[in-house]
Amino acid sequence: MTTQNLFLSRFFSTGPAIVVAFDHGMFDGPIKGVDKVNELPDRILPAVDGILMSPGMLKDIGLKLCGHRNSPMPIVRINWSTIYCFDFNYHSGDTVAAFTPQEAFKAGAQCVLISLSLQTGSQERDAKNIEVFRTLCGQAHELGLPVIGEYFPVDDEKLSPEQMHNEIKIGCRILYELGADVIKTFYTHKFKEVVDGCPTPILALGGKRLPTDLDALKFAKEEIDNGASGIVFGRNVIQSAKPLELQKALIDVLKGKLAPESAAKKYNLL
Repeated sequence: MTTQNLFLSRFFSTGPAIVVAFDHGMFDGPIKGVDKVNELPDRILPAVDGILMSPGMLKDIGLKLCGHRNSPMPIVRINWSTIYCFDFNYHSGDTVAAFTPQEAFKAGAQCVLISLSLQTGSQERDAKNIEVFRTLCGQAHELGLPVIGEYFPVDDEKLSPEQMHNEIKIGCRILYELGADVIKTFYTHKFKEVVDGCPTPILALGGKRLPTDLDALKFAKEEIDNGASGIVFGRNVIQSAKPLELQKALIDVLKGKLAPESAAKKYNLL
């Protein structure tokens, strides 16, 4: 059994995986929810399956978050792309290797996340992004590190639902073919087609902060009902007024099959 298979077995052992993401500072600086780094360990529930962070955060608060029995798996983002710099209004999709898998491994990462953007408007840029992904993925696997491949379209807000769906469907399959063990991407209106066309597990992201915690619970359930193997929620958890309670509710809804409305009531999220 490979290290990657062991990771997958543990990661999904209790049902759909729940990952809390707070790596936003790598691109957008100290946004709400991640502005006070030292307070983050008190806002993350140990019972979630994974936490997505930057190498800098893992170095500073990794022990508090992951240094105990049954703690979340530390997942570290190791490449850097302009598409995540929302405040800078960047849209080119240029991608570089920011950290090596070896650096992440030495810092204590149990999994690395590598993003990929295609259809950037430049064939040369697309090819370079493939090269960055494949190089980092190969290096990670040589160390026994599982890889979460993230497909993120360029200028996604300008795409129609059908354009978004088609790009996600193709991009996820490309990531699988390039060696990703798990994939993280956007939820689309025909998400089952994305899942059916990609043999590896897909984690659906949460995107922008939804109006209420109940909306976040409903959205998470919809993603799982339509084939996602788990969720990666950032702003919808870290910007909640009750992040711990919301994480407990997500566990009850996705793993315990509790209705979103019932979970929201149970944890006073209404």
